[in-house]
Amino acid sequence: MKSTRPKPPMSARKPSSRPRHQNNSSKDPVQVYCRVRPMQYPTDISCMNIINDQAIVITPPESSTNFRNANSKEIQTIFSKVFPPETPQSEVFNIVALPLVDNLIHGKNGLLFTYGVTGSGKTYTMTGDVNDGGIMPRCLDVIFNSISNYQAKKFVFKPDRLNGFDVQSETDAMLDRQTEMHAGLTTPRNVKGRIKRQDSDNDSNGLASRSPDESQALSVEQDNVYSVFITYVEIYNNSVYDLLDDEDPRGKPMQSKIVREDGNKNMYVHAVTELEVKSAEEAFDVFQRGQRKRRVAHTALNAESSRSHSVFTIRLVQGPLDCDGENIIQDKRVICISQLSLVDLAGSERTNRTKNTGQRLREAGNINNSLMTLRSCLEILRENQTQGTSKIVPYRDSKLTHLFKNYFDGEGRVRMVVCVNPRADDYDETIQVMKFAEMTQEVQVARPTVSKLDLGFTPGRRQANKIFKEARSRLEKEGKADAADLDVDIGLVYSLGGPFPQLDINNPHSDNIITSLMQYLEQRINKRNLLRCDLEKKQTEFRKMLLSMEQENITYRVENASLKACNAQQKKKLTALEGHVCKTETQIDSLLRKLNNANETIKTLQQELRDRDLALNQRLVDKQKVKQKYNSKIQLETDKMNRELEMKLRQQRQHLQSQMKDKDEKLRLVKRILVDSDDNDNINSNDIRIQSKEQTPMNNNDNKEMINGQNATSGDFLLRSRRDKIPVANLRHRRSQSADRWVDHRPGAMVPIGTVLQPLMRRRRSITRLTSPKEIVDGASRYCLMAQEQDTDGELETKLYKGDILPTSGGGAQVVFNDVECLKQLSPTGRRKRSGIQDNNKDFPDKELSNAENKRPRV
Repeated sequence: MKSTRPKPPMSARKPSSRPRHQNNSSKDPVQVYCRVRPMQYPTDISCMNIINDQAIVITPPESSTNFRNANSKEIQTIFSKVFPPETPQSEVFNIVALPLVDNLIHGKNGLLFTYGVTGSGKTYTMTGDVNDGGIMPRCLDVIFNSISNYQAKKFVFKPDRLNGFDVQSETDAMLDRQTEMHAGLTTPRNVKGRIKRQDSDNDSNGLASRSPDESQALSVEQDNVYSVFITYVEIYNNSVYDLLDDEDPRGKPMQSKIVREDGNKNMYVHAVTELEVKSAEEAFDVFQRGQRKRRVAHTALNAESSRSHSVFTIRLVQGPLDCDGENIIQDKRVICISQLSLVDLAGSERTNRTKNTGQRLREAGNINNSLMTLRSCLEILRENQTQGTSKIVPYRDSKLTHLFKNYFDGEGRVRMVVCVNPRADDYDETIQVMKFAEMTQEVQVARPTVSKLDLGFTPGRRQANKIFKEARSRLEKEGKADAADLDVDIGLVYSLGGPFPQLDINNPHSDNIITSLMQYLEQRINKRNLLRCDLEKKQTEFRKMLLSMEQENITYRVENASLKACNAQQKKKLTALEGHVCKTETQIDSLLRKLNNANETIKTLQQELRDRDLALNQRLVDKQKVKQKYNSKIQLETDKMNRELEMKLRQQRQHLQSQMKDKDEKLRLVKRILVDSDDNDNINSNDIRIQSKEQTPMNNNDNKEMINGQNATSGDFLLRSRRDKIPVANLRHRRSQSADRWVDHRPGAMVPIGTVLQPLMRRRRSITRLTSPKEIVDGASRYCLMAQEQDTDGELETKLYKGDILPTSGGGAQVVFNDVECLKQLSPTGRRKRSGIQDNNKDFPDKELSNAENKRPRV
């Protein structure tokens, strides 16, 4: 293969000290195929040219790094096969994957993975679409077409969770099938991550609606039974996740799995879900379940870019039948397990083109790291094989290489499909893919060997058992009574062995060929002698069986004659019994007639008895009606008398109530006369005027009341009468002016005045500190209420309402307002808002001063 790196001039080349690779007949190189994707847009420029079916020439465009470095030579790359853009999916499958499927059926492992940059067609090559399936669905079609008539019943082979399988009996397998059926009827399947998942509407590119291809089938071992198991995992951020795990609830992240080594030194994913499928449709359903959980995301190069490596593994388990060709041998050691891993690698990409940030950038870094680890492992393998070194291959640096360690160590055939996009914009990424493909083809992988345990059974026993069953069923249909108990040894139907080996003797000294031929003929002669002895033995047994059958025939004849004599005697007895039966039937008929007459008499008597009972019941009903009639009359008379008595009592009660009202009215008049006489003696109504506000007493036993009223005209407070329950002020109460003490009443939302025009109150107490009216009378004699409002000009105006505090005769206090003081602030330079104010100032020059200054408090 020609190198993808540009070659230096002859003068700059150094002689290679690497030993030339020696071809080993027991090893095969990794086969690498190239598939070119069609151009997506007509305006795209291609940088590739397909020379033939094995070579591609790549020309660097002007935008590439190599062109800018003045290294723009054409590069030629050779592959095992180059698939042009118009190549159908069927041709890719037949050339790449069909040999791996044939190896799988014959017990050999295989690994096939697609590699390329993002958007180069890897997923399409692996899965395809509804109209044209890819490698994976076609592999399933061929497998089930080949083993359709030789599949074992479900749960006969059961995974042991250690990368192996157990063989169950038919009873245990039936119990597992019933359990699965019951679970499927009662519990629905559960099938979400932090990044975007594929929608269920996609149905994995429509694979569920595609029809399986039944045109291709491979030859299988007819004396074996087969079962197909599916596992589907993804490697995301260097962690392995099970895409078929139904125990994972929606909305929670999946749990990562561990890669382990089994007892046969094979790598596997521990505790992975392994499902048994019986058809290609069922396998597609399993694939769709896992595909919905696979991580994809939108990037600048692909709308649905795979952010993980997906590994879809098909495991084929085959077990031999017993010597009769009827049942599977219940031995775990004789089963053969082979697997085919289909790997869809995530695209290698550069972050400066995909514009990835955050989580997408971290994913891209892990993808590129795993691909670089794969490349490092292959480079060290190639170096160990070509140079004879024994360097340690770093399989454990990545979960991807750790999982496929056995394939590169010679446990199966490895093939790779390189998907490329011929666009000139992808040249820099594509050239790296070509370098990886060049290096991969130089790696040698040992040919897989199948070690099957030879049980010594002659081939063809399944077909012989089938012929025997068909013959027995034919005999049963023809009415042979002993066909079900027919026991025939079908060993004579066996052949003498396999076909004669093809030997090509070109050298007279080929002793090994003659020796192998002699061994084959001796084995054939021994088997022939064995079959001849078996034939003689069966002939002797057949003669003995014929003699025994002849003796049984004579015995049956004697028994037949004796049975005929007994039969004649039984017929005479039957004739006598028939006559006796006739007489007995006549007697039975006469007894039946008598019985019918007696039944008629009984019915007549029963009818008479019912009639008498009805008559008696009618008399009782009539008596009950008469009794009810008289009871109703008595009840009516009683109700009438009760009503008359109640009416008389009501009239007497009303008469007594009227008398009581007259007496109460007279007493009320007498009381009013007495009250009016007392009021006239104590109050002089011509000298005082009453104007106040009533206040209800604070408690039932407290007669203290406080009256806070304002007279707009004179400010005087007068007393009411005792009949109105208003406390009377003591007009004679006077105090000295020098002992005046003020009660200051200011509301909470007051605007500070900020002027010297303040009321002069030397001894004052805030009303908020007073707890009872008694403290007002004892501690203060003057009252000041402050209020703020706007005048007609919009100026702030403060008014002080002043009054005297007088005690009341009931023990309370009242206020008599006798002065109002108005405080207002005016600007000497401000303009008057209305001309009327200026005119008033001209007419009254003395009013230029503030009203608050003219009206000073009289304290």
